Amino acid sequence: EGTGPIWLDDVRCQGNESSLLGCPASPWGLTNCQHREDAAVVCAGSRDGGPFQLRLVGGPGRCAGRLEVNHAGQWGTVCDDGWSGTNAAVVCRELSCGMAATVGDLPRGRPRFGPGAGRIWLDDVRCQGQERTLRDCAHRTWGRHDCTHQEDVGVVCQVWDHPPAAMGHPGWPVRAGSRH
Repeated sequence: EGTGPIWLDDVRCQGNESSLLGCPASPWGLTNCQHREDAAVVCAGSRDGGPFQLRLVGGPGRCAGRLEVNHAGQWGTVCDDGWSGTNAAVVCRELSCGMAATVGDLPRGRPRFGPGAGRIWLDDVRCQGQERTLRDCAHRTWGRHDCTHQEDVGVVCQVWDHPPAAMGHPGWPVRAGSRH
């Protein structure tokens, strides 16, 4: 049990907040709690024992290619079962590669950027769109899948080094990084 003031009560986090202070709660310091109701959190590092990394390989640049994720120090691929444009948007945002490009579906069994090798880490990935990282999206247990490397996900992001002139006003100069 703690001592002193109780600052938070009725905290209702959804899971996508960047900190506890982003969660809805009763007004600061307004509580009907006693210290026997104190909450505690024990942090034991990240969920997979290390930092989450992802990359796109086999494409024309860093923002297009076969999606690979690093889990437990080993790179592996992501299966295309349930893959969506929303999932691709989370990947592109996480890699600072702009928006996901609209790419027509390829026939199953023909991965756009070639089949990977080694582990298939993720399957049935389901993002809602607000996630900061692919790791925050729902998915099967790491390493559990019903896929082959013929189903490896490819992602193409839209990166504009020079925005098209159509984005600017006819009388305004358009330069990379310009908001006019």
